[in-house]
Amino acid sequence: MSAPLHHLGVAELGRALRAKTVSSTELTQHLLARVAAAKDLGAFLHVDEAYALSRAKDADARLAAGEGDQPGGALIGVPLAHKDIFVTRDMPTTAGSKMLEGYLSPFDATVVERLNAAGTVSLGKLNCDEFAMGSANENSAYFKALNPWDRSRVPGGSSGGSAVAVAAGLVPATTGTDTGGSIRQPASFSGITGIKPTYGVCSRYGMIAFASSLDQAGVFARSAEDCALLLSTMSGFDERDATSVQQPPQDFGAQMLAARDGASPSQPLKGLRIGLPREFFPAALSSDVNAAVRAGLAELEKLGATLVDVSLPRTELAIPVYYIIAPAEASSNLSRFDGVKFGHRAKDYGNLIDMYEKTRAEGFGAEVKRRIMIGSYVLSHGYYDAYYLQAQKLRRMIADDFQQAFQHCDLIAGPVAPTVAWKQGEGADDPVKAYLADIFTLPGSLAGLPGMSVPVGTGDGGMPVGLQLLGNYFKEGTLLHAAHALQQATDWHRQTPVGV
Repeated sequence: MSAPLHHLGVAELGRALRAKTVSSTELTQHLLARVAAAKDLGAFLHVDEAYALSRAKDADARLAAGEGDQPGGALIGVPLAHKDIFVTRDMPTTAGSKMLEGYLSPFDATVVERLNAAGTVSLGKLNCDEFAMGSANENSAYFKALNPWDRSRVPGGSSGGSAVAVAAGLVPATTGTDTGGSIRQPASFSGITGIKPTYGVCSRYGMIAFASSLDQAGVFARSAEDCALLLSTMSGFDERDATSVQQPPQDFGAQMLAARDGASPSQPLKGLRIGLPREFFPAALSSDVNAAVRAGLAELEKLGATLVDVSLPRTELAIPVYYIIAPAEASSNLSRFDGVKFGHRAKDYGNLIDMYEKTRAEGFGAEVKRRIMIGSYVLSHGYYDAYYLQAQKLRRMIADDFQQAFQHCDLIAGPVAPTVAWKQGEGADDPVKAYLADIFTLPGSLAGLPGMSVPVGTGDGGMPVGLQLLGNYFKEGTLLHAAHALQQATDWHRQTPVGV
């Protein structure tokens, strides 16, 4: 292999492991050394070398027995890491919060359970905004994650640690969650590929809830091919999750490679209609992001796709709608963290109410408190009808806008964020500014649609820019097919930060 191990993706490493050109133990040791050397990036909240090497040893035994060549054996021995929002039996789960510091779950999240069964090797748990609330990974209660392209900038959030770990070559893939853009935005800011499937495709069981009607598990990797491999394993009905869609696991790799009618090797996207919402290209969109996105769209045209104009007229309303619904659900979900059954408990208190108040004041960070307060307000008597109920009506109208657009196109494309990654601390004094940065990702989340971020170049300061692709419900295969074709024709997804 000419390329360093840490430059290889999931599919490439899987082939190398099955060919016995490298063992899982050797690969795991190599990546553990990189994790230790890059500790200052703040990607990991917890690393367990002994556990990882034990998993690698088991994987090598399975590979030696020929399991890697059997159906479902493509991930055996491949290292990865999990966002610290997924509970794990073998490692602590904190959700990036002091409230859960040191918490050890009695069970694994379904996503973790399925990837473990597939033979992956988990190196540890990844940094994230506290309870997945944030767009920059600056709200972690422990330390910030830094963008490996420029350490003075944010990597995006809330799944910042997950994005950093892949971009910095610490692991070839990671899990993440997307509530309002928390896979697509950090993937764009960090120059990697990320996918959020249709709401309900991946089980939410064991995923610490922020906003239950929005949270969805997904994956970060170097390529669409790698995302398809992991998502296939993660998908499928789970009776333990009431929001899980009753359909079997999908073979997204096969869907990704399926040829379109009338397509040719030079034009694999022949007949694919890609809609460009005028609302996704406002005057306020930074010129560098616009140029990179347009370059990506031009490549898709060369591959046979047709660009059509569509409209999503309620795009701007997605921000107030999201920041009513998500905090409302958060205020309900986070009420369980009161110091009674698990998690942090204040040491000194006078009575039960005093314990509740002090525990939550000490355990929650500023952004979490802000969203709990907003959520409690909009759900309170006299304001429920005025705010929460109206937001839910608008949410349905936003979803209807997408269905109108999909009558004229197969996919929707545009920027992931209005700018490249901003400097650390720029959003600290103005949380609304950070909220506004989610304007292009929130509509798809509110509608429960699948979405991707695919690298399409760089903008100011040499920072990565991602192209957002959105599909209709359960059209992950179409998304992955388009992204894979783009990545077969370009090398944007292979670019790495200096020194990686």
